[in-house]
Amino acid sequence: MLVLTRKPNQAIVIGDDIRVVVVSVDRDQVRLGIEAPREVSVHRAEVYEEIQRGERRPKRAAADGAESTSKSA
Repeated sequence: MLVLTRKPNQAIVIGDDIRVVVVSVDRDQVRLGIEAPREVSVHRAEVYEEIQRGERRPKRAAADGAESTSKSA
């Protein structure tokens, strides 16, 4: 694991097109802003794990599924 130190408004870059910015730090909470292309899924770890277990469908996939159903009708 790479561990970096950043201050508010500082960022890290992942690859060519993902940017993670420290928005704020307040006591034991850090707020991050993530800039990524639309085709890159970004989830909190616990949500990602639920999706992997099949317990929760991403909203985007549910909307895409409804859209494709209405197109075929």
